[in-house]
Amino acid sequence: MKPLNPLPAARSALRAPRSALRAPRQFLRHHPVALAITLSAGPLSLAQAQTTDAPEAQLPGITVTATGLGLSAQDMAAPISVLEGQAWQLRRAATLGDSLTGEPGIHATHFGAGASRPIIRGMDGPRVGVLANGMELHDASTISPDHAVVTETLLAERVEILRGQAALVHGGAVGGVVNVVDSKVPTALPANGLEGSAEVQWGSSAREKSGAVGLSAGTGPLVLRVEAATRDAGDYRAGRGWRNEEGGRRVTGSDSQSSTGTVGLSWVGTDAYLGAAYTKQAAQYGLPGHVHSDCHPHGDHLHCGGHGHGHAHDEHEEVPVVDLHSYRWDLRGEWRNLAPGVEAVRLKGSHTRYAHDELEDGVAATQFRNRAHDLRLEVQHAPVAGWRGVVGLSNGQRSFSADGEEAYVQPTRTHKLGLFLLEEYQIGAWNWQAALRHDRQTVRAQDDAVERSHQGLSASLGTVWRFATGWQASASFSRAQRMPTAEELFANGPHLATNSWEVGNAQLGRETSQAWDFGLRKTRGDTTWSANAFHHRVQGYIYGRTVDAHDGFQLQHYTQADARFTGVEGQVRQRINRFVGVGVFGDLVRARLAEGGHLPRIPAARLGVRVDASWRGWEGLAEWVQVARQDRTTAYETATGGYGMLNLMASYRFSGSPLELTLKAENLTDRLGYAHTSAIKQAAPLKGRNLSVGLRVAF
Repeated sequence: MKPLNPLPAARSALRAPRSALRAPRQFLRHHPVALAITLSAGPLSLAQAQTTDAPEAQLPGITVTATGLGLSAQDMAAPISVLEGQAWQLRRAATLGDSLTGEPGIHATHFGAGASRPIIRGMDGPRVGVLANGMELHDASTISPDHAVVTETLLAERVEILRGQAALVHGGAVGGVVNVVDSKVPTALPANGLEGSAEVQWGSSAREKSGAVGLSAGTGPLVLRVEAATRDAGDYRAGRGWRNEEGGRRVTGSDSQSSTGTVGLSWVGTDAYLGAAYTKQAAQYGLPGHVHSDCHPHGDHLHCGGHGHGHAHDEHEEVPVVDLHSYRWDLRGEWRNLAPGVEAVRLKGSHTRYAHDELEDGVAATQFRNRAHDLRLEVQHAPVAGWRGVVGLSNGQRSFSADGEEAYVQPTRTHKLGLFLLEEYQIGAWNWQAALRHDRQTVRAQDDAVERSHQGLSASLGTVWRFATGWQASASFSRAQRMPTAEELFANGPHLATNSWEVGNAQLGRETSQAWDFGLRKTRGDTTWSANAFHHRVQGYIYGRTVDAHDGFQLQHYTQADARFTGVEGQVRQRINRFVGVGVFGDLVRARLAEGGHLPRIPAARLGVRVDASWRGWEGLAEWVQVARQDRTTAYETATGGYGMLNLMASYRFSGSPLELTLKAENLTDRLGYAHTSAIKQAAPLKGRNLSVGLRVAF
């Protein structure tokens, strides 16, 4: 469990009531509606007890770039999270999922230390879009949790987590969107013609060493950007009480190494810029818990011949390793005030060549290849009858193939075309947002020459009502459609990383999600807080249903059934004085099939408390995060015990110097914890105690 919101003071609205501290342990097991009432009502009593020894605090409006309209997070009808600056620097981990798992409503798939993808409100995989500067990151992470997201957190300037209208215009992301913003394509002239940063970090649990440097140079109109980052980590130590097969506490095969390099060049004018960047990334990381099996399906049942059961690697075999390479071109341009009525025109494009080999005893057992390109055009128009918005077109193609003993998906080619519209209208204390998107998709299985076409129409409407100074309420409704992926349609083969045999279904149709989101927020004063309740009704929800299992090896059929997702998330902060604040936070999601039964690997409920402080050049945070037991499981799935973790962190900015020191102690009590969202939770628990130190300089 990663630290939650390292520097909450004046950086984000905290979302849970202090009264939750007095609630019994059964609080986490309450029905979502009851918990929503508690989260919404609890902070009202706190609002009457504000201190008066310091000026009134007000949360800043943070602009969200992925909307295309320059709206702030507080203006959005559906909840938006933005991590940037010092808060993001303290939160960053080696993977994107682990970096974000502290945000309310956000969890991670957790597959050892090399791969971890975000989960939003219990939804994962293709339902969560991962973007780089508004364009899709093309890798293999939507296919399986053992495949890494190709991004380097050390080179990211900020991360935006979108839901509702802002996420809908990116297509298919019914759960939400994670947008990673970086500087690889320069968009402005650097101050004094030169600016940059450099940093180094060290962590104890995996003896991790990492570093990054970025430099922008140019006095105009050309600006050059150069970036580089590297990581090297060994096997990490799990919490006390866990042992590997050799009796040690290190998770065998959890080591990882990576390197990233980028060169970008832009022409920057007064009202426009146009640039491109080339990024090369290489990584190697282990696959803990990898098991061989001689089982294969006969209809809805597994047949296990030979030994009659799966067998783990013997002492002479090495843990499989992913050897990953990604080569990506990015194109970005923007022209402002191009013509009357047109505020801006934006052009974005990308081309990716991605490959990774899964090595066993040094030999490539399976090779994955992904070739993809995307193009996106946005036109931001001036207000028309009071409505200001963005209209756009997106087009992309992806060719995916796998070859080898775990090639469970035949070569496929996917083509997507989307038209979208996002509009905003303000009248008095009301801010309205509406979004519309139409998608067409064609997927062709190359070997069988089978082609499947789908199309979908998505729409959303939401509002923010500022009914009093520092108070706002929000409501949002979305009807979004997601089309099945090539893997869900055509998978058929062993996937040993997740201990399964996956069988696709070429007759799958589109998903249709109807989602309600209600929020209440206080943004001014010594007590700031927010709470959100949501409910998703998904018709034709696609998931891997386990129909048989043998010694842990599962037969999974991709199938469709109606599902319901209901939950709450919230946080609150009470400022004690101008130096110290106290906060409480939490989230909960319940996911069920409409016909009865639970969905697999749904995150457990969380509740925590934190104390933050700042004094002179120091800023610090102490927090306790309690994760509940998850026993709402589906067939062939085991329950996961709860755990609590103590995290401490601090940063110090040297007076009159560009140097900044960061210190972190994660899971200080060395508790053993398992992520219920992980497909290999027993083989790869969460990290034990991890002490880390970092030094950063910006110029």
